[in-house]
Amino acid sequence: MSSHESHRIAKAFLTSPNEGVVELSHDWKAQRRPLISFGGERDGFSKVEPIPASDFAFESRYYVDENSFGVFVFDPIEHPIFEYEELSIYLAGSFNGWQDAVGKAKWRMSRTQLEGREVYSLKLPLELLTIEEAILFKFVTDQHYWIPADPEAPNFVSDDEGNGNYRFSLKRSGRHRLRFKLSRPLDLSENHSLVYHGRLHSHEADLDPGPFFFGLKSDKPLGAIVEGECTTFRLFAPRAKWVKVGVFQKGESKDELDWSLMERSDDYVWEAMFHQNLTGARYWYRLDGPSGSTGNFDPDFKILDPYAKATVSCDGPGIVVDEKMYLPVRNFQPVAWQDLVVMEAHTRDLVAGIPESGRNRVPLGFSDLSRFVQEENFYPATLGINALELQPVQENDSQSYVEYHWGYMTANFFSPASSYASDPESASQIEEFRDLVSSIHGRGMAVILDVVYNHVGEPAHLMYIDKLYYFHLQGDGVLTNWSGCGNDMRCDAPMSRRLIVESLKHLVAFYGVDGFRFDLADLVGRAALQEVERELKSIKPDVILIAEPWSFRGHIGRDLRDTGFASWNDGYRESVKSYVRGGSSSEALSYFLMGSPGDYASWPAQTVNYTESHDDRTWIDAITEYPDNNGSHPSVSDQRRTRMMGAIMMMSIGIPMIHAGQDFLFSKNGVNNTYQRGDLNALDYERRIEYALTSDYFKDWISFRKSELGELVRHYSRASEGFFQFIKTEGRNALAAVFNADRSKGNARLLFAVNPEREPLRITLGNWEADWIQLADHDRFWGFEEKSLNNNLSLELTLPPLGTGLWVSRS
Repeated sequence: MSSHESHRIAKAFLTSPNEGVVELSHDWKAQRRPLISFGGERDGFSKVEPIPASDFAFESRYYVDENSFGVFVFDPIEHPIFEYEELSIYLAGSFNGWQDAVGKAKWRMSRTQLEGREVYSLKLPLELLTIEEAILFKFVTDQHYWIPADPEAPNFVSDDEGNGNYRFSLKRSGRHRLRFKLSRPLDLSENHSLVYHGRLHSHEADLDPGPFFFGLKSDKPLGAIVEGECTTFRLFAPRAKWVKVGVFQKGESKDELDWSLMERSDDYVWEAMFHQNLTGARYWYRLDGPSGSTGNFDPDFKILDPYAKATVSCDGPGIVVDEKMYLPVRNFQPVAWQDLVVMEAHTRDLVAGIPESGRNRVPLGFSDLSRFVQEENFYPATLGINALELQPVQENDSQSYVEYHWGYMTANFFSPASSYASDPESASQIEEFRDLVSSIHGRGMAVILDVVYNHVGEPAHLMYIDKLYYFHLQGDGVLTNWSGCGNDMRCDAPMSRRLIVESLKHLVAFYGVDGFRFDLADLVGRAALQEVERELKSIKPDVILIAEPWSFRGHIGRDLRDTGFASWNDGYRESVKSYVRGGSSSEALSYFLMGSPGDYASWPAQTVNYTESHDDRTWIDAITEYPDNNGSHPSVSDQRRTRMMGAIMMMSIGIPMIHAGQDFLFSKNGVNNTYQRGDLNALDYERRIEYALTSDYFKDWISFRKSELGELVRHYSRASEGFFQFIKTEGRNALAAVFNADRSKGNARLLFAVNPEREPLRITLGNWEADWIQLADHDRFWGFEEKSLNNNLSLELTLPPLGTGLWVSRS
């Protein structure tokens, strides 16, 4: 039996329409080159040749060289965030104790050249790498930062806890791959296969599009485009066999559509032109393509145009919109990032609890919120908020008009949600959302939208256009699920990225939106986010950009430090929750008061400081003393801890963000996940009366932060080295902080002190001699002239249990 008869094709993919790579199940010997044919015809190839083993390292991060050494390779281009002259890279794995490898010269990687690229590498004898069946590895810095493994790598594996690593295998050393060239280009709309021919048997494997496929793109305008008396429909569908568009008018039957066959151009864009102005008409697409695990084509499925500017529902149809019929939006200039005070809120939740709205009235949408915004008692405005961050308002997969939805399952990126429209059949959501944005601007508030581009909802229309192009797949064609929502969008594909960028630009230019918070931004990726930043700043230089920097795959916060993105600070959230309950240390609080400098934020407003959001339990439910995390009737201690938290947040460098209702101790009765619980999420404004002391406390602190004196905590650039002075209590968590200690920002100085413990504590203040006027304590924010500490700072400052205080000195 020939030695190559046990080979199988592990993977075969195209690198261009007529070139590709075959990966065998294990290494082949040069003298026994496998016999492979295209589609069963051996004359389908014009050339077959081996690929240098070292080339495999740029995919797998290792290869085996001609001297039988395992060579591990780290490419610094993939991680540009590091100053490589100032750190060392180590190889860590199951063979050297993982963490134990850091700092040991034996596992330190060296700078070298590989295939013309400067990389870090380390050679190891194979006997070191055969001590166990499955060798796992990854790379780590001398600062113990574990560099995330690339989930697109062919040897990526993850464990039950979501930790990703690379797998080293002697059977796949780099010599298991061949490059081939076909005598004719392949039609991407058909299925193709390669056949390995052994002496006794053959093995057939699918030939899939490879890296070149994910680079396909077009610059043509897409969607329904109205120009005078002509309407053109365009759809990018790279593997479609055919595409049809069905157009009908409002009131006409959806079941008897006249489907028009579209024509494909060389850039895989399908087009159909109608010599009439079809503004207001409805339309769907249908298409077919190749079968198999990487396809999800259904010739009978009606597809909602991803570029539709309005839609009747999440299923479609799309509505033809001529944007030229609408007046330009007025320009609104948000305050500088360091001056922002953000409230996260939900369109319906803000309105549903208003008595005159009626708790049983549904649906509530854009026009209802717009009316509330214009009322004198509009809640966020009375609190002093200057930026309203709305949970997603793009079309989502609500299955009915009245269904309550958070909006995180997006069905279309361009259309405002039909479920928030008074008449979605007439695309009223367009004017109603434009009016809402204008109304919020009229109250002096910026509009930030929570946007979801890491995954899509149901129906997943992009899946029916091309599952392979638009989504990340495992080797067997199964969707990856780092989002936890069933699919992960391939945001690095050019047309995915274009869809993201153009929908965001549409929201800015056509609706007047001021900024965005990106859900699970780790899955969107640094490269796509940087393109978003460049493109949006070209039309709105002061656009607000915020990332939720994590996913189930990893955390991108560190990678965003040298970008124009701020990030939700989960470390801040957890630490402050712990601190007010006597857990987290005063050292940690000092770090967060300074704005999480260094590792998390490279500039002051890059950290969004928050302790509650729509996800998980409310603040009061999370910190309450009562069992079952039910803070619906908070204790006195719960209330004082909440006021302490509010003071800490307003004294922390960065962007403070509160969740709607947090100031009046809003509770969801301890329920952790209220995703579709409109009954629990609707704000109970009666609590704002019941807990007026706490709500007013937040209001006063917000007013202070926005004041002239508050500039001492609103930093555009990093403070001087001596700006902060921290005074701590040995063995205890109470803390006092002097702001502007070195007078680098004028004469005024602030003294802020907190005591999270249940007994009074004295803090020795040292030799800070000044006339200190007290502005606030744990219950009240008095103002600027009413209370005075009639002692010099060489004496002790006494803080009551769960006490908070703020003082100012202008001398």
